[in-house]
Amino acid sequence: MKKRFDLLDVKILEGLGIHGPRNITSLARKLGVPAETVRKRIKRIHSTSFFRTHVNIYHTNLGLKKALVFAEAIPGYEDLLFESLKINDFWIYLSRCYGMNEGCVGIYTIPRDNCTNFKQFLSEIERLEVTRRIDLYWSTCFQSVNLKCNWFDSASESWNFLWDKWIEEIPTRTTRLRYTLVDPLDFIVKGDKIDVLILKELEKDATVPFTKLAKILGISPQLIRYHFYEHLKKRGLIEDFQIVVFPFDRAISDMFYFIFKFGNGEKLARFAVSLMDKPFVYTLGKILEDNALMANLYIPKAEFRNFIDVLSRLIKAGLLQSYFYVIQDLNKTLRQTISYEYFGDGSWIYEHEKHIKSLQDLVKHRKLEQSILV
Repeated sequence: MKKRFDLLDVKILEGLGIHGPRNITSLARKLGVPAETVRKRIKRIHSTSFFRTHVNIYHTNLGLKKALVFAEAIPGYEDLLFESLKINDFWIYLSRCYGMNEGCVGIYTIPRDNCTNFKQFLSEIERLEVTRRIDLYWSTCFQSVNLKCNWFDSASESWNFLWDKWIEEIPTRTTRLRYTLVDPLDFIVKGDKIDVLILKELEKDATVPFTKLAKILGISPQLIRYHFYEHLKKRGLIEDFQIVVFPFDRAISDMFYFIFKFGNGEKLARFAVSLMDKPFVYTLGKILEDNALMANLYIPKAEFRNFIDVLSRLIKAGLLQSYFYVIQDLNKTLRQTISYEYFGDGSWIYEHEKHIKSLQDLVKHRKLEQSILV
């Protein structure tokens, strides 16, 4: 692979994922290099690559249920489908996609008491004939998989793709999953309004100083610090820090969403654990009440056929049952923070009737507009 980072770069990126991006001095001490060297390296990576740091919210402890949506567009209505999915206020990620179907992929965080309403919202998109089919998967919160050094060759300063080694290690991995990949017992709101406001800022930038946060939110730095340590951390509202970087050249790589299905929970667990240190993995989530796994992957085009061949071998060996994937269109992608505007008095405000009415008005207007153009 084309050189993008050297070994120290990768060690810094790995260290940011393990120790967090808020204390560069501590990270530099652990790496045995000057803090200024680490800061300069991070600044260079930021200027030459796509690089972001943000907190990964544990939405479960805010009473929110993660929903992954795959929607196949009716030809001619691809953009309308995208806009229709955006009508619901609780989306956090939307992207056009192609591959096994042309359409959209969306991620939502839905208040636990409004899951039925959300299903009705998706059904209305189908009824309005904007989509051929919508598949909804309720998921655990997503587990971040930050960059690791283990597939990086320090001699050539490039990435190796050790597919055969990966196949061999899967049956040997533990079946103990992180709590983020285990079906939660309940979805209880453990935060307050200040917590939610802090979280939405940390989603934008995990390194924002408490003093700056205080100015943005109009409260004291001392109150920010209290909520960060006593609420966000102790109440489990933050899962971890996610270090977002493209380790491979974006011009020759693709981003995917995969759904992997397994014969039992043990096989799912071994497969999931085996992905926790791979450089092509961004996030993982377990589909609730099912032996299925969601994976957000970033793979060089030259390695994708090898990856699919590996999946075929795993199916033949009985370690994997089946899979489905879409390729994301990174040029037509939107993100937004947690829907803080709709939180107050310890609960979420979900305006189902507004969503349905806005959806119906949008589709009616766009289809009328399109018929006039034809």
